[in-house]
Amino acid sequence: MPEKNGPQNNGDAVPVHDVAVLGGGSFGTAMTKVLAENGHRVHFWMRDAAQVEEIDTTSINSRYMPGVKLSGDVLPTTDLAEAVGKAEIVFVAIPSKAFRAVIREHSDEFRDGQIVISLTKGIEEHGFKLMSEILQEEIPRCRIGVLSGPNLAGEIVNRDLTATVIAAKDPDVRRTAQDLLGCEYFRVYANVDIYGVELAGALKNIYAIVAGLSSALDMGENAKAMLITRGLAEMSRFAVSLGANPMTFMGLAGVGDLIVTCTSSKSRNFRVGYAVGKGQNLDDAVAELGQVAEGIYTLKLVKEKSEAIGIYMPLVRGLYEILYGNASIKAVINSLMMAVQNSDVEFILPRTISQ
Repeated sequence: MPEKNGPQNNGDAVPVHDVAVLGGGSFGTAMTKVLAENGHRVHFWMRDAAQVEEIDTTSINSRYMPGVKLSGDVLPTTDLAEAVGKAEIVFVAIPSKAFRAVIREHSDEFRDGQIVISLTKGIEEHGFKLMSEILQEEIPRCRIGVLSGPNLAGEIVNRDLTATVIAAKDPDVRRTAQDLLGCEYFRVYANVDIYGVELAGALKNIYAIVAGLSSALDMGENAKAMLITRGLAEMSRFAVSLGANPMTFMGLAGVGDLIVTCTSSKSRNFRVGYAVGKGQNLDDAVAELGQVAEGIYTLKLVKEKSEAIGIYMPLVRGLYEILYGNASIKAVINSLMMAVQNSDVEFILPRTISQ
């Protein structure tokens, strides 16, 4: 077994590739670490020149991953054109609010047929667009993929066992991501349902906030299980109405990601929910976190979209009332418990009735 912080191959077993990671947050840093330790040359782009200087001199991104050393061939830079220009494959870990602006500003830097894989779990406000849709609109000549799953960045950098999903219609994109990222602790599974995988990754952040609230209120393990599974039913019902495959939600990108974000204090969205549940103001909770909690943005967008298309999402509506409508947590929970007791697993119910 290789050393904990050493390269993952000996240089001749796996060809070295030039890859770019755009975005110097926690997940971008984690993927940079995996790629570099797998022996690849990583052009690591971020806006902050001080952050670049720190990584260049210390190999540590102290703001997002304090104490974690990036070993291998990592080349931090503020020059996105240079990073993309030298890369065969580009991984994009830019927060959803800035995603389109950055890609649009540098769209000419991407090459025909270049593989571009989104790592961002979020939804754009205008038009309810997912990151893969933004990439298709801004750089249609590229081959697009999405990476999502139960992937807490803090565990990945510690080389804890982790699995993820690469979703792409192009089989070469799927194979490339598997070859680049796969190693003894990071396993990459494939899926063709880009929309379902990506939407699952965005939606689960909402339910992680709900789970954080319930944990802060000591609601118990039974309640936690109920909220997670009803959350799964709710998010899959919504996603299927938009064209996703319901079976995607039974895999790592769906139930797997939902479980980890709803049960771990390492989850940013869980921590925001927990802080609010303990009486903290939402803005203060987000500020204290110091990082983007995508679920806060996603909640508003999903509430508006679900109401527009007529999809019943009581947990989304209830959380919105708590965070933005000054409703009490207990009142919302009581209203949820008094709601109609509907089907448990709705995608098999019609078949069951007909038998």
